[in-house]
Amino acid sequence: MTAARHRYPDVMRNTLVAVHAHPDDESSKGAGTVAHYVERGVRSVLVTATGGEAGDILNPAVDPSVKERLADVRRAELMEAARIIGFDEVVLLGYRDSGMPDSPDNAHPDALVNADCDEVLARLVAIVRRERPAVLLGYDEHEFYPHPDHLCVNQLMKDAFEAAADPERFPEAGPPWAVTHLYAPSFTARRIVTLHEAMRERGMESPFGRWLEFVDPDNDARKRLVSVDISDHLETARAALRAHRTQVDPEGFWFQVPLDLVREVYPYEDFELLATRSEPDLSSGDLFSNVPGSADRR
Repeated sequence: MTAARHRYPDVMRNTLVAVHAHPDDESSKGAGTVAHYVERGVRSVLVTATGGEAGDILNPAVDPSVKERLADVRRAELMEAARIIGFDEVVLLGYRDSGMPDSPDNAHPDALVNADCDEVLARLVAIVRRERPAVLLGYDEHEFYPHPDHLCVNQLMKDAFEAAADPERFPEAGPPWAVTHLYAPSFTARRIVTLHEAMRERGMESPFGRWLEFVDPDNDARKRLVSVDISDHLETARAALRAHRTQVDPEGFWFQVPLDLVREVYPYEDFELLATRSEPDLSSGDLFSNVPGSADRR
């Protein structure tokens, strides 16, 4: 039975704010977890920093001419994916996709990486103070995919975690609010290796083979990780990803591992704890663990 949404008074309300760099990131990073919490009555707000204008057309079934109006198309894809996941609100910051280093997109004056850092931070702080979330989702260090916008979001969210609670920072953004936990979705070695080995054992070709040379199992041990069981929301996460038709080949990488296998051997999304004001139980499987005044959300 689905829990009624927003059944908690404001003083007890649990809210999650997820900040992503581009349209489609919300579907490839933590979508099942957001759906899991939405079902449990958690208000969930998506903030998307850029329009994804620098993206390529990655689905061979999509007309390449779409590239000429990619920002509009990707915005529509984003709104559909957010609806599927269950986000209560979508906030578009409106910066331009920064592209990769040394590209023309990276030099564009409207690109996120060229925006005034305090301006962007002030906008994020205002959102945090308005929504008063217990949990923020940002990005990790992205050592394997150092896209400038992803690195920017990583730093912005660490700064926002601190600045939103500081009454001397951005007083025009509203009364200070101290977020309890800041997490980042994490593609862990244990997930990659578990799924790879399970596919090989079943005689299937694994899409993770080329990843193994970059995977350091010891790296997981250096992180503070929480694994959220999304068994009931695996289909939702994939449906949201398929909504990004320009960016995702429905026969491609993201769909090569059968859902039944995922559900059997690793039905989790992993998150790295980046900052906290109330030490969570990392073994709980709950991003809201030890949130003051919070009910269990598992």
